[in-house]
Amino acid sequence: MNRGFYIIMAAQFFSALADNALLIASIGLLRDMQAPQEYEPLLKLFFTVSYVALAAFVGAFADSMPKWRVMLVANTIKIGGCAMMVLGAHPLFAYAVVGLGAAAYSPAKYGILTEYLPHRLLVVANGWIEGLTVGAIILGTVIGGALIRDDVSLFLQSLPLPFGNGPFQAALMIVGVIYLIAAIFNLFIPDTGVDHKALKKNPMYLLHDFNHCLKLLWRDKLGQISLAVTTLFWGAGATLQFIVYKWAEHALGMDLSSATMLQGVVAIGVAVGAVLAARFVTLRKSVRVIPMGIGMGLMVLVMTLVTNETIAIVLLILIGGLAGFFVVPMNALLQHRGHILMGAGHSIAVQNFNENLSILVMTGVYALLIMWGVSINTVIILFGLFIAGTMYLVQKAHHANQRISDDVAHLDDSTTH
Repeated sequence: MNRGFYIIMAAQFFSALADNALLIASIGLLRDMQAPQEYEPLLKLFFTVSYVALAAFVGAFADSMPKWRVMLVANTIKIGGCAMMVLGAHPLFAYAVVGLGAAAYSPAKYGILTEYLPHRLLVVANGWIEGLTVGAIILGTVIGGALIRDDVSLFLQSLPLPFGNGPFQAALMIVGVIYLIAAIFNLFIPDTGVDHKALKKNPMYLLHDFNHCLKLLWRDKLGQISLAVTTLFWGAGATLQFIVYKWAEHALGMDLSSATMLQGVVAIGVAVGAVLAARFVTLRKSVRVIPMGIGMGLMVLVMTLVTNETIAIVLLILIGGLAGFFVVPMNALLQHRGHILMGAGHSIAVQNFNENLSILVMTGVYALLIMWGVSINTVIILFGLFIAGTMYLVQKAHHANQRISDDVAHLDDSTTH
């Protein structure tokens, strides 16, 4: 890997770092406002709605100019959303603006990998980007948790910062500085030299083109399996983040600042799993990791039996490890198939649409369950069984696709003799 690759990784790390620190600060701000508890998962819903609503446009936008420029524009939008929160906008709406920037950022940050690297390095590159993203989740949640602590808040309020006189304004300004660092790295990302398609001005054309790409990827035998797995994974991962906070409060007696450490523990497991996958799983063998998803769902059920913090840490590392080991090869396979079928930006936009629709649905259902007063243990059981069951169905679909391919190949052989 050369210098340009590491600059891309640095830009991604700081942008993801700020995203996760801002999420914790936003949850703390909602609690300080005494907002209803179902507003907390709604933060994720407001953040991801742009991924779904603008999916037809952000992919074309990402393919219309150099990826570094797209990433710079997107980071600027994120800074704007963070500034809105500093100036007193409601956290849900301000975080939605940050989500708008993230929706534009994502096709560029993943698409540049397929433009910049040969396909044989995609699993390794995804191991890097997922590992660093997980590192950003760990550090971001720790920073966010630290920034909302009472003693840190009092110290920050004593500093002569503009707009920093409230308990959260100074913390949010620090998050904004992290976004600014990411934007500076964006300026140094090399141009890949790939020809870019002029952005069509007719929105109906873009919608039609996106719908064509969506059908193309779902009809591809390998594309549909990898897309199904990553779609389930990201919906499950977003929901699990809020489940862990609630479970830590209920089963372990932790407050939000302490519970963020457990989210970091899950992320450590994901990082370990991602590194192992990058080391031992090739692109050709990527579909063999699907059983790890079934195992992750079953492992989640054990959470209902745990009341000891040490055991909780071990369990969450195992859950994260299984998740990281199966999602990295699936992500690389999906990027490879998408790049071949329709181009990097378009394929990532299709991926984002499906994955974030899953996040919207699953976090929305979680918010409803919490609003209806369903116990966290019941939620965990439903969640774990759903993940294990759906991953099992995906595995069956893959085996069925293989049998059809084998039958067609056998038929072709018989007709030639």
